[in-house]
Amino acid sequence: MSKLILRGVSKAYGATMALSHGDLTLEAGEVHVLIGSNGSGKSTLCKIAAGSVRPDAGEMLIDGEPVAVSGPQAARDHGIGIFYQELSLAARRTVEENILINDLPLKAGLFVDRKALTERAARYIALFDGVAGEGFSADAPVETLRADQRQLVEIMKALASEAPILIFDEPTSALDRAQVDRFFEILRRLKQEGRAMVFISHRMDEIFAIGDRVTVIRDGRTVATMATADTDPAAVIRLMVGEQEELAAVAAPAEAQADGETALLVSGLSGPGFAGVGFELKRGEILGFGGLHGQGQSAVLRALFGALPIHAGTVALRGRPVRAAGPAEAIEQGFAYVSGDRRRDGVVTGRPILENVVPIHYLRQRLKLARPARLRDVATPAVTAMKTRFAGFSHPVDSLSGGNQQKVVIARWLIDRPEILLLDDPTKGIDLSAKADLFALIRKLAAEGMAIILYSSEDAELLANADRILVFNGGRTVRELTGGERTRYNLYQAAYEAA
Repeated sequence: MSKLILRGVSKAYGATMALSHGDLTLEAGEVHVLIGSNGSGKSTLCKIAAGSVRPDAGEMLIDGEPVAVSGPQAARDHGIGIFYQELSLAARRTVEENILINDLPLKAGLFVDRKALTERAARYIALFDGVAGEGFSADAPVETLRADQRQLVEIMKALASEAPILIFDEPTSALDRAQVDRFFEILRRLKQEGRAMVFISHRMDEIFAIGDRVTVIRDGRTVATMATADTDPAAVIRLMVGEQEELAAVAAPAEAQADGETALLVSGLSGPGFAGVGFELKRGEILGFGGLHGQGQSAVLRALFGALPIHAGTVALRGRPVRAAGPAEAIEQGFAYVSGDRRRDGVVTGRPILENVVPIHYLRQRLKLARPARLRDVATPAVTAMKTRFAGFSHPVDSLSGGNQQKVVIARWLIDRPEILLLDDPTKGIDLSAKADLFALIRKLAAEGMAIILYSSEDAELLANADRILVFNGGRTVRELTGGERTRYNLYQAAYEAA
C-alpha cells in the first residue's frame, strides 16, 4: 500500500495557475525525486501535502485513507514533516531551540525543560558531526551561522519530527560536498527504516545518486513518473521541456546590434554569491541571465548597481572604468535597477504615486525644490508609456494593483533615461497583461539604443525577449546561448547538467 497519494491536485492564485493537475504516489522505503523547471508547481504540491497551502481541488490519501489536511499542525499529526526551501528558522533562537521548536519539551506544561531539550537536540546535531563547520554548536544563535549551517539546522528540524513521511524542498542548495554526502547517508538509513521521502533538487547528479523514482512536473501538471534506473538525465530534461519545445529556437523580437557600440564590459567579477563573471553588453541589446533560481544572477545585478560589494574584477561603462560605492553613485553613472521584490526595493508604501515616480529624477537633476505641477508634467509621459492605471498622482501607491505598482517603479527610470537597465526578475507577481506591457516597453527601449540585462525566473520570458542568454550555476556563468541555441531544452540542459 502506498504511503502517500496526491491525485488531481490544483491550486490557483487569482488568475495565476500554480498547479493544475498534480499527481504523486510515494511508497514506504523510497526517496522519490520531484523535478521541474522554475515555477512548474513542484513546491506548491509539496506545500499542499505539508498543510501550508490549501488546494482548490484534488484528493490526498495516507496509508490508503483519504485525509483533509487543514494546516501544518494537522499535517504533522498525520505524520508529515517538511524542509522548506524558504528557511523557517527563528534567527535569535539557538540551534537546539530551532531543531525542536515544533515540539519543545516542557516542565509542568509551561516552562522549557532545558536538560531534555539539549539531550534530544544532541541526537540530530550528532548526525552532522564533523561536517557542520566552525562555530556550529547547540547553543549558537541561528543568526550567527553561515548559510550552509542554517540549512543544516532546517534539515535537523525536519528530521526531529520523526515523521514517517518527509518532504525535502531543495535541501542541498547551500551545502558543500561533504555535507551533501553525510545527508545522503542519513537518507539511506531512513529508507532502510521504511521512511517515505520526497526530494526536490535541481542537481542531476544528486537526483540519480539518491532517488529511487522521479516524477516530472511541467507547467503545473505531472507528466511522467519512472524509476531512476530506467532513465537518464537527457530523457528527464526532454520530459521537463516537452516534445514541441525541445528543439524549437524562439526568435528574439529585437535583434542585437552585433556591430554596435559596447555599452558595458564586465571582466572577472566576484562578490557575495558570484565569482569570475564576465560578459560584454552592447547598446540596443537585451542580455538574459538564465539558470536555476538563486545561482548568482540577482547578486551580479545588485553588485553592478552598488547594492552589494565587488571583491574583484572590473566594470567598464562605454570604455571608462566604473565602480559604484552605492546605488546613488551607480544611478549617477547611468545605471538603473528594477527588482521583482517591489516591497523591499521598489515602492515607498503609504506615500503618493507622484512621490514614487520622481525620486530618481530628483537625484539625477540634483533638485532641491520643485513644484508639484512641474513634477506631474515630467512624470505623466513615463507612467503613460507604461500604460499605468491610476486615479491620480495624489493617491497612495498602495491603492494600486501589484502590476500597476511595478509599472510605477519602472516609470521612475523613464523620466531621465539610464544607459544600462538592470531588470531583476521584474515581472514577479504581476498579471499577464502587465507583463505584456512591460516587455513591449523593454523591446522599445532596446530598439532606441538602451542596453538591458534581464534576469527572469520564468524561462519563457528569457527565451522570448533576450537576444542571448548567459546560464548561471553556483555563481558562475556555465554557458552562453545565442541564435538557434536559444531553446528551452538547451537552457534546461545547461542549468541542470552543470548543477
